[in-house]
Amino acid sequence: MTDRPTGRRRPVGRRPGEQRTREQILDAAREQFAAHGYTAATMRRVAAAADVDPALLHHYFGTKYDLFAAAMQLPGEVRQAIGLLAAGDRADLGARLVRLYLGLWQHPASNRQLRALVASVLSHDQAARTLREALSAEVLGPLVAGAGGDRAALRATLAASHLVGLALARHVLAIEPLASADLEDLVRWVGPVVQHYLTGPLDPPGAPLG
Repeated sequence: MTDRPTGRRRPVGRRPGEQRTREQILDAAREQFAAHGYTAATMRRVAAAADVDPALLHHYFGTKYDLFAAAMQLPGEVRQAIGLLAAGDRADLGARLVRLYLGLWQHPASNRQLRALVASVLSHDQAARTLREALSAEVLGPLVAGAGGDRAALRATLAASHLVGLALARHVLAIEPLASADLEDLVRWVGPVVQHYLTGPLDPPGAPLG
């Protein structure tokens, strides 16, 4: 007769409690980065807000910069929406991008994340680099590539600068009448400008290419 092991096998993968703790830390990090910016939002402050031992932040995320990058990562549904933008008709790409982008600012969950990003960008170079990388790799890069235009890096930079400035004026500085303008009015006003950045000619007719 063969003896059989009596102990249970340890489950493979992350335990549910660990995932909850990780999300709890990320929520607290977004709140702290939004309220204090990158520099002042210390690991101890985040740990206190999440009600966890500070060592857990290093366990799950490593450095403060790694925690910031994880907290700012775009949710899966947003990535999917960006993919649909890139796959759609390029003729109204600018309007659809502006609508999606400003819609994220109006949604309570993503608004907190975006405010944290902007507050941190204004106070720290590493945070600004994260914003540039995220916009280039996850949002504007795929859109410009899908549109098939030349000078992709310049197009992505122009569109990013306009969108970041728009959100800063509307949602952070609350400059009127921009702050209270209707979303579809903004899409109608700003969409053609972003469309030109993404797909239009970047030089006047007859000008030498840069």
